[in-house]
Amino acid sequence: MRKLTILTALAAAGLLTGPALAQEGTLKKIKDTGAITLGHRESSVPFSYYDDKQQVVGYAMDLCMRIVDAVKKELKMDKLEVKLNPVTSATRIPLIANGTVDLECGSTTNNLERQKQVSFTITHFVTANRFVSKKASNLKTVDDLKGKTVVSTSGTTNIKQINEINAQKNLGLNILTAKDHAEAFLMVETDRAVAFVMDDILLYSLVASSKNPGDYVISADALSVEPYGIMLRREDPAFKKVVDNAMRDTYKSGAINAIYDKWFLKPIPPRGINLNLPISDAFKKVIANPTDSGDPAAYGS
Repeated sequence: MRKLTILTALAAAGLLTGPALAQEGTLKKIKDTGAITLGHRESSVPFSYYDDKQQVVGYAMDLCMRIVDAVKKELKMDKLEVKLNPVTSATRIPLIANGTVDLECGSTTNNLERQKQVSFTITHFVTANRFVSKKASNLKTVDDLKGKTVVSTSGTTNIKQINEINAQKNLGLNILTAKDHAEAFLMVETDRAVAFVMDDILLYSLVASSKNPGDYVISADALSVEPYGIMLRREDPAFKKVVDNAMRDTYKSGAINAIYDKWFLKPIPPRGINLNLPISDAFKKVIANPTDSGDPAAYGS
């Protein structure tokens, strides 16, 4: 009884998060506080990043704002404050799980392992794990990296995969970790690492934004398929239903086409680069038949 009283008091004081929050519901939390908190990345171009005016912009941010509108409509609220909370690869899952962030708007891979900690909404991009290196290094396959120093971003599926490949193939790699994608690419740029292992779309963005894009090449070999999804807390079906319906409506209405074109087929801030990346066949399938699957096989041909 005493334990129950303490828990009740903590809940009333707003000190319980995680499972207790999920039980209570994110929609109620948003309604009670009048605010929704979006987690964003600092350098995941073009998904979520700072532009030259230090404004948070990106493809995932545009999708999240459509979800915010859907939440606002669901709760019949005239006003809903949007709070922005920067996250890294290492902090994004804990901040979703403990209730600090309601939606994580970035470039996060949805996989079965992560689904044990968080939920994902409908996939909003399908990429692959590859590596970027300088053309002068003449590195074409993962076997060419044997005995060399490579880098990946901490807290990502990519660093886990390159560690696994290193062990399986006995490559003897020296694997460095960087705090974010910009730092990792800089390590290749300054020859502290010969290659940066990351999702290919992020590598294309970093190369296009670099001082000398022609100096770099991205591996043809894909190490894995990576479906991206916006994260939310687990065991909160009411909130997930609103979020998923907002994504489905974005696809069904065709609104996704203009949003995609804006970030992948037109010049984007801060330097007006154009990624010139048409919608992939894998993502076209998701748009036609929305899925939140964390199984890479679901995105195959």
